[in-house]
Amino acid sequence: MKKASIPIHAEASPSHGQNITCPAELLRTAPSKIARVLVYVRHFDSLNRFEAARKVGDTCINSTIPALESQYDLSFEHIPEKAANHWGAPCGVTRYRLPASQHEQADKVLTMMFARKGKKVAA
Repeated sequence: MKKASIPIHAEASPSHGQNITCPAELLRTAPSKIARVLVYVRHFDSLNRFEAARKVGDTCINSTIPALESQYDLSFEHIPEKAANHWGAPCGVTRYRLPASQHEQADKVLTMMFARKGKKVAA
């Protein structure tokens, strides 16, 4: 018995005209580091400098967040906290959180970032 083939539209990648709707797919296909950070804080959770390095590959989130704020008109909460450094000692860090009031603007920015790379993001 012959196996049924998968419809061609099911095989198409997001860069070939398909909309990206899943947050995990957005994170995986983000066109840049700054887009990865924005996807993460918009759809997953807040980040501090150690989490940003591990989860999205951003080792300088303290400059990425101000770039998002100044270049893309976004506002983040800057929350001071203590976190264990690489040796286990506590150190002062900032947690960056995107408030719900900024989600619509973040979605617009992400749509623009993905469009530059020829990808479509479904709202």
